[in-house]
Amino acid sequence: MSAPTWTTTPGGLPAGAVVGDGTSTRSRSASRWRRLRAPLALVAGLALVGLLAALPEPRTSSVPLAPDNPAAGGARAAAQILGRQGVDVRFVRTTSEAVAAAEAGTTLLVVRDTLLIDTQVEALAATEADVVLLAPSWSLASFTDQVTSVGGTSDVPVTTQASCTDPDAVAAGTLTAAGRLVATGPQAVVCFTAPGEASGAYAVVEGERRVSVLSDVTPLTNEALAEEGNAALVLRALGRHDTLVWYVPSLSDTGAVEATGPSLSDLLPPAAPVVGLQLLVVAAAAALWRGRRLGRLVTEPLPVVVRAAETTRGRGRLYRRGRSRGHAAAALRAGAAARSARHLGLPRSAPAPTVIDALALASGRDRTEVAALLYGPPPTDDVALTRLARDLDDLESEVHRS
Repeated sequence: MSAPTWTTTPGGLPAGAVVGDGTSTRSRSASRWRRLRAPLALVAGLALVGLLAALPEPRTSSVPLAPDNPAAGGARAAAQILGRQGVDVRFVRTTSEAVAAAEAGTTLLVVRDTLLIDTQVEALAATEADVVLLAPSWSLASFTDQVTSVGGTSDVPVTTQASCTDPDAVAAGTLTAAGRLVATGPQAVVCFTAPGEASGAYAVVEGERRVSVLSDVTPLTNEALAEEGNAALVLRALGRHDTLVWYVPSLSDTGAVEATGPSLSDLLPPAAPVVGLQLLVVAAAAALWRGRRLGRLVTEPLPVVVRAAETTRGRGRLYRRGRSRGHAAAALRAGAAARSARHLGLPRSAPAPTVIDALALASGRDRTEVAALLYGPPPTDDVALTRLARDLDDLESEVHRS
């Protein structure tokens, strides 16, 4: 019976040769990557969303007449001009914050009073700061008894002349605003009155502190700030001191004036709830991902001594029960190649062609035959596996006799 012929590759291995159990470092890495890319993509996506959520919120809002609102109905333009002139603009939404910040030597701007209650108005009126009231309705009497608002006037803004000696009004010259104010005391000065009328759009009361009242919000808005003398009046009235407390009442303001100290939620950044939820999702995903595994192998002292031969036979039975002829053949070939290479003085990192050449020279066999024994395809049945074990044993004996 003629010996089988093998077609070799440029690397010296037969065509279709399988090294070990048919896998390589590259194939194992690719398999791990295919298995892990979905969880890694999920974790990366959650991390990206968490990073974006943790970034500082944009310094803009949609609150009407807020100093960070760039819309037509906002007041960002006036706030930015004041900031460039050295005024510290502090935007607050609650009465307690406004009262705490409105000290002597500061200016307190109260934008509308429709959301305020009596206790809030009383707390604001008790501060020592100069006050600028913007479009007040019922709360005006709590701040001063020198000015009242005229009801039933038109809400359409009109342009009027300064018509008074107040320096801020004179600097403005003209003003576009709706609503009318009337002086009821000797300390009040009403400006921007219509011809032949005693009511005007702007009033100033000089006493223990300065109270300025503007009957309409129009001059403060981004849309109308550049019209007529609106900017001059607004900037002079709000920029009299280095600190401006800009108070826009909100629905969430409970009216609690006394400061009780910051809570835990106040100390956390705004994105903390979102980031916390994402961390919980990541932890759950990691638990599902790693929960399927048993973890690393842990050495444990056995209660009895198991002989190496029994361990080998047990592994062989497991291979036979699972019909894992490829794994059994890979173990036999790896053991024979390692022992023979060590006998010939080859390092453990020696490549396959070097091992084949050394074993062929030591055993006197053909190089192709040695390559087929060590790196050939896995056996397909038990008979072929038995024959491979016998041939490997013969090859190893020939190498050790050399």
